[in-house]
Amino acid sequence: MSKKMKDISLASETEMSLRQRLLDILDVEEESTKISFEEFLDWADEDTHAEWVRGEVIITSPASRRHQEISGFLISIMQVFVEAHNSGWLCSAPFLMRLEDSAREPDLLFLAAQHQERLCETYLDGPADLAVEIISPESFGRDRGDKFYEYEAAGIPEYWLIDPLRERAEFYQLDEQGRYQLVVPDEDGVYHAAQLPGFAFPVDWLWEHPSVLQALKTLGLV
Repeated sequence: MSKKMKDISLASETEMSLRQRLLDILDVEEESTKISFEEFLDWADEDTHAEWVRGEVIITSPASRRHQEISGFLISIMQVFVEAHNSGWLCSAPFLMRLEDSAREPDLLFLAAQHQERLCETYLDGPADLAVEIISPESFGRDRGDKFYEYEAAGIPEYWLIDPLRERAEFYQLDEQGRYQLVVPDEDGVYHAAQLPGFAFPVDWLWEHPSVLQALKTLGLV
């Protein structure tokens, strides 16, 4: 081999070595930025809107006014139903739900009375029985993608996806194979919740919701 070819070969080997060293450094730096769930709990406080996913912290954006209106309306009517039927525990964000490799913060979550042992002081240790996500432009990919499959794999029996911008709501329930199936409202546009037997509401209420008092009267709760 000529001296020129040797020089080229050595240069190539040196470049590859430098690239590998750089990749190793980046891998170490990426690994060092990951934290455990316990470290995440120590870091976050009650005003922090963040989720923990495979060791990484994901900061969530502030909710819009319409997001808060829908969340507030649902929690108001569902809370009365849950208390009236002693069904379990209902909570709105921020409250963490710890799954296998993540800790998510659904906009609303419901835990049935028979699963109360999963409830810890600052987080839910395991899947909820019902999770509700109100989609924002920032969360579109997570809610319809990552969370959909995480919630399905975790065995959350019922998942609602509510999109205020498109005025579209999708309701998913696990089938016998543990896969989410889309469940449509009845012919009158009323959705019947599987994990809250007896709780049903017109989907249009999400976009043109009546007063809470009127809704409760319609539901026969007052």
